[in-house]
Amino acid sequence: MNSIDTHTQQRTILVVEDEPTLATAIAQRLTAEGWNARVAGDGASAVQAASQLKPDLVIMDIMLPVMDGLEATKRIVASRPVPVLILTARDDEADKVIGLGAGADDYMTKPFSMRELIARCKALLRRVERAKVIAKNSENEKLLDFGTLVIDPAQRIVTFEGEPVHLTPTEFDLLATLARRPKSVLTREKLLEEVWDWVDASGTRTVDSHVKALRHKLGPELIRTVHGVGYAFEPPEAK
Repeated sequence: MNSIDTHTQQRTILVVEDEPTLATAIAQRLTAEGWNARVAGDGASAVQAASQLKPDLVIMDIMLPVMDGLEATKRIVASRPVPVLILTARDDEADKVIGLGAGADDYMTKPFSMRELIARCKALLRRVERAKVIAKNSENEKLLDFGTLVIDPAQRIVTFEGEPVHLTPTEFDLLATLARRPKSVLTREKLLEEVWDWVDASGTRTVDSHVKALRHKLGPELIRTVHGVGYAFEPPEAK
C-alpha cells in the first residue's frame, strides 16, 4: 500500500494560513520534501489561487480573514475535487465534523508537529493515486444495493431514500469499505489502513469524526459503533 511514490512527479501544495511565521515554516518544510509550496493568506485569495494553480493538496486553516477556511474549502472542492487538510486551533469535535462536512478530507489540531503534518500530506497524496487505481478496478463492480441506500462504486455515487447524497471522497471510501462487508466489525486501525493508508493508529479520532459526518448525512443507524473496537455497517433492510 505504501509503495505508491508521492514524489514521482512534483506535487503542488497550497498552504492557506494567515500567520506568516507558521505559513513560511510549513512552506519551507514542504519544499524540503520536494514539493512545490505556494501560500495564500486569506480565504478569498485561496479560492483564486486554487483555481489558477490546480494544486494536488490544500492545507487550510479555519480561522482566516476575508473569508473563513470552511467557506473557502466549500468553494475550492465544488470547483475541482482536491484533498483538503484543515488546521484548527480548537480541539472541538463539532468543529471538526463541520470542517469535514465542508469537504475536507482530514484535520489537524494546532499545535502540531511538522513531522506529523508531512505524514498526513503523504497519506493524502497516496490516497489520490490509490483512488485512481480503485476507480479503474471498480468499473465493473456491481452496485451495492441495500434498498433505500444504493452505492455505485464505479461512478462513486450514493443515493439514499431516492435522493443523491453528496459525500467527500473520504466519506465515500469509508462508507463503501464498510458496506462491502455488511455487519462485519472493522477496527479503527483497519479502517485507517484501508481508507486513509495510514499504518499506525495515531489518527483513530479522524475515523470517529468521519463516521459522525456520515451519520449526519445518512442518519445514525447505518453505521453501528462497537465500543472499544470499531464500526460495522448495518444494511437498512435488516432493521
